[in-house]
Amino acid sequence: MLDADKTRTNRFFADARLRSSERATLDDYKGSGYDRSHLAPAGQMHVAQAMAQSFSLANKVPQAPQHNQGAWRVSVEDATKKYAGRTTGDVYVVTVPVYAPGIAQSQGIGPGQVHVPTHLFKLVYDEDKHRAWAYWHLNDNATRDSSPISYGELDRHTGIEFLPGVNPAD
Repeated sequence: MLDADKTRTNRFFADARLRSSERATLDDYKGSGYDRSHLAPAGQMHVAQAMAQSFSLANKVPQAPQHNQGAWRVSVEDATKKYAGRTTGDVYVVTVPVYAPGIAQSQGIGPGQVHVPTHLFKLVYDEDKHRAWAYWHLNDNATRDSSPISYGELDRHTGIEFLPGVNPAD
């Protein structure tokens, strides 16, 4: 396994595999006031190719910079990484942008009008313990650290059952 920190390139790129009408460009983020936030964190990529691919703009959403570099990094990313490092089994992690009330009403940035999510959540599922929880954050510079919410709360927020067979009351 490669050390991801040593192979990190920070070379963001537009993903040519997407139609031009569906892909973000570097110009979309330029001067927008938003960070290019990873959905699948670069620091979790342990192979050089995966690390490089994690910088595709298809793996990014606009995120308020103080939130991205503060509360999200510390109370969500670092906490999730620490938890996964302590377990012996598989832990599944999914990061999702939320556009409320809908994507059509969301703010857009840049020439391509890349949609800015109002919220982000990270769902964590520990398969061995059959336990799930989520971090639900407002995408705003004023957002501070917070405790995770239950899987049931996430279901109520989104109306989506992400993990069939996992009891939302757990």
